[in-house]
Amino acid sequence: MRKLLPIFVISLLFSCQNTAQTNDRQLEVINADPVVVPLQNGKARAYFASGCFWCVEAVYESVKGVEESISGYSGGFTENPTYELSNTGRTGHAEAVEIIYDPDVVDFATLVDVYFGSQDPTQVNGQGPDRGSQYRSIIFYQDEEQKQIILKKKAELAKKLDADIAAEVYPFQKFWVGEDYHQNYERLHPNSSYIRNVSIPRLNRFKKKFPHLLKDDH
Repeated sequence: MRKLLPIFVISLLFSCQNTAQTNDRQLEVINADPVVVPLQNGKARAYFASGCFWCVEAVYESVKGVEESISGYSGGFTENPTYELSNTGRTGHAEAVEIIYDPDVVDFATLVDVYFGSQDPTQVNGQGPDRGSQYRSIIFYQDEEQKQIILKKKAELAKKLDADIAAEVYPFQKFWVGEDYHQNYERLHPNSSYIRNVSIPRLNRFKKKFPHLLKDDH
């Protein structure tokens, strides 16, 4: 975990970390109609959750066609989630990223490839050392075409690995931007022990697998 939580919060986390995915309010989110985010200045937006958002933000910002990656929260039922609330595992939200990208340079299907190729796709409720429903893997779709792309790639990966793929598939509802100190965390805090030991190795593994997708300065 990135930081130690008070003992009472840790206790609460482990007793409640799975309730986010099973209660009635969460089911309403899962079964809702997706919200389509329109193009803005020719740029599209996509949303992914895959463990620590510091790690995911850094991965996507290395990809050609991605203008910006923003850390925040999505997938839950709690209004105005915060980092502290998210860490309890009771908001329904997962740490997520908003990807702002040029669809003429990189398409949604490739962003899904980046997603699966930059994580352990079989790890349930977390990535690496970060565990709990707030770190679970979710891919968000905005329309039926995106949903089918996700489901096809997920099924193909399951067959290839002969394993269950942990990523959940949700209709996109709303993205809550995270606190300022979380943004660009990997770039701004290169000497953090977490960044050195978790984020950078994860980023480097991705770069080794997908050199053809990288920006020239990466």
